[in-house]
Amino acid sequence: MPIGIMSAMREEIETLIHEIEVSDKVIKGMRSYYKGNLWGKDVVLVFSRWGKVASATTATHLITDFNVDEILFTGVAGAVNDTLKIGDVVIGDPLYQHDMDASPLLEPFEVPLLGKKYFETDPLRNQLLSEASSRFLSDIRSHFESGVPEAFGIEDPKNLIGPVASGDQFISKRTQIERIGSELPGVLCVEMEGAAVAQVCYEYHVPFNIVRTISDKANDNSHIDFPKFATDIASRYARGIIKNYFRP
Repeated sequence: MPIGIMSAMREEIETLIHEIEVSDKVIKGMRSYYKGNLWGKDVVLVFSRWGKVASATTATHLITDFNVDEILFTGVAGAVNDTLKIGDVVIGDPLYQHDMDASPLLEPFEVPLLGKKYFETDPLRNQLLSEASSRFLSDIRSHFESGVPEAFGIEDPKNLIGPVASGDQFISKRTQIERIGSELPGVLCVEMEGAAVAQVCYEYHVPFNIVRTISDKANDNSHIDFPKFATDIASRYARGIIKNYFRP
């Protein structure tokens, strides 16, 4: 069965589409699903769009309509941990929904009926992704034209496995970061899709993993040009890491 590969930004998926041997293209729910072979693996590529609802819907389609037996999400994220820099890679584990709050009926962050505050990702695949990311980062200059990483402030990027928080909010204020940091200590970065996809995969018993490239510090100084970063940087990260993951 194929591997589902998702991204919330079109630019990353388009880069991978240039590499895939497409056997079929299916349009469903206003999304284009590309089936084919990518570096020796059967895959389905799809641009999910931003947000938890959009990504959860897309993940459900991948599982129920395309019978994927694994989902890999790639994209950008904002750092909320001071040790992270632009260009670092975070492999998410576990995933929290920082805007889930059904209190006083349930504890903050607990997902109704599931009794879970977070969702784990697949540990073996996390290790393989970490190794793939490390190989990519050790040779990062070969994947870019001279000066491109430096133009975005990327120098000696590192790779970590750690907690990621998702929510339907663009985190750009220090007060938001402080709230997330105090309520969910240890979270490395924030984004808008991962935990929703993780919940879908948990309910369908499908392994899930997520790789995020740090595009900015999620604070009042955030000024990154996201489309440009996605095109010039994150798309190359996605290509290099996934290629290494498929060919360990």
